[in-house]
Amino acid sequence: MGCIFCDIATGDAEASIVTSTDRVVAFMDLFPIGEGHVLVIPRAHAAGLADLDDEDAAEMMRVGRRLGAAQLALGLGIGANLFLADGEVAGQEVFHAHLHVLPRNPADGLHVSFDRAGPATRTDLDAMAGRLADRLG
Repeated sequence: MGCIFCDIATGDAEASIVTSTDRVVAFMDLFPIGEGHVLVIPRAHAAGLADLDDEDAAEMMRVGRRLGAAQLALGLGIGANLFLADGEVAGQEVFHAHLHVLPRNPADGLHVSFDRAGPATRTDLDAMAGRLADRLG
C-alpha cells in the first residue's frame, strides 16, 4: 500500500497546497481541527523522527513558523500550536512525518494538558541529561 503523503508530495494525489519548497509541501488538513489547520510534510518519505533528514526537519519548522504567523495575521487564531506526533502511541495516524500547524482559539475544542507527578530531582535530571548527551554522541 502506498503512502498518501508521498502521493501528495509528488502531485499524484489531490491536496489544497498552501506552499512548497524543494524539501517540503504544506497543505490543508482534510480533517481540520479548526479553520486554517495545515500540515507540513517532507517530500522525501520519512515514517517518523528517526527517519527524518535534519535539513527536512529544519525546513518543516521554518515553513511551519511562517504558516503560524500567517494564520495569526489573518485572524484565524490568537495563538498557535506546532505539533508533530511520532509513533502510534503519540497519536500519529499517517506514518509519514508531518507537522500540524494549528491556529488556536479559546473555544476551538482542542485541549492540550499534561499530568505531571511533581518536580524531578536535580540528580535525576542530570543523570538523564547525561544519558541523552551520550546517545547524541
